[in-house]
Amino acid sequence: MGKITVTECGIDGLVVIEPTIFKDNRGYFIETYHKEAYEAAGIKADFVQDNQSMSSKGVLRGLHFQINHPQAKLVRVLSGKVFDVAVDLRKGSKTFGKWFGVELSEENQKQFFVPEGFAHGFLVLSDTAVFAYKCTDFYHPGDEGGIRWDDPEIGIEWPMIEGTDLIIAQRDQEWGTLAEMKKLKDV
Repeated sequence: MGKITVTECGIDGLVVIEPTIFKDNRGYFIETYHKEAYEAAGIKADFVQDNQSMSSKGVLRGLHFQINHPQAKLVRVLSGKVFDVAVDLRKGSKTFGKWFGVELSEENQKQFFVPEGFAHGFLVLSDTAVFAYKCTDFYHPGDEGGIRWDDPEIGIEWPMIEGTDLIIAQRDQEWGTLAEMKKLKDV
């Protein structure tokens, strides 16, 4: 069993994971998930679906969350580099509305565990990036919510790439702000 290092992010349940990388003259080997090791580190999740996406430099996806079927996610980058972000949306949380971001890349092999109740998104920093994540619930069409990526109340400090325009899906440009969400719901 490979050893993992878990670093807390200042928001309860949100952690960065660094697996042990075994390198030699042939390349490297990593255990990308080992249920017993993750549970021993306090990461208890029943993953039921794996997803993968490829995006180009400047693509910003998010901030997404599931409304009635929340998902915890274990995210990582297979190739390229992204700035990955989670925002705490848990009702009653002392860190509600706070965000944390981490660079995930094929070089650092870090993973990011995002518990249920968080909005999630990422910005591609390399020419392309292949992004993979495990989820604790299946995708349910029509159950996705979102918050604007540039919400001033949240204040995410996205690492903008000089000379690169952001590429953002129309729906991600149309999400409301955290303040608007709070008015609509008892958050």
